Amino acid sequence: MKTPGPAEQAPADGRPPSSAGGLDRYDIAILRELQRDARLSNAELAARVGLSAAPTWRRVKWLEEQGFITAYRAEIDRRKIGLGVLAFVRVDADRNNGATTKALEDALRQQPEVISCHYISGAGTFELQVLATDLDAFSRFTIDTLLNLPNVKDVHTSFSLGEVKAGGVTPLGHLGGAER
Repeated sequence: MKTPGPAEQAPADGRPPSSAGGLDRYDIAILRELQRDARLSNAELAARVGLSAAPTWRRVKWLEEQGFITAYRAEIDRRKIGLGVLAFVRVDADRNNGATTKALEDALRQQPEVISCHYISGAGTFELQVLATDLDAFSRFTIDTLLNLPNVKDVHTSFSLGEVKAGGVTPLGHLGGAER
């Protein structure tokens, strides 16, 4: 009788076995497949990665618990719901110290129009991606909200003229296994 291989076994702590890097080829394959289609059933996912259903389920749960998978969400076509303007906004802070930067970070997190915010090096303090229905709505958001947030000194805006690539998946090639 053949002993099940490591991919089919789960250690006592419930964590799937993995390489020294933390993720093995099955973990990476699961991440790759779920990025392509997070609505896969566990059975479909198991078939795609070459495991049976139970170890696949345990691995997905472990990837979630360890923070490798942080959320599942639907990707929405912003134009179909009337959000025709995508702006890239560099925000310059008046002062850069811990308390004022944290206050501005907290305020930016509360703005639904801000879909992405990055603390940046070089000129500026933050780089935002902002969605609006049209230029008038963006202008109102900038004047009425953004410029009134704590510690905002100035804003510089560039508008998207067309998307070349959006909704990209996180590259996994550096983890091993072939990118497909």
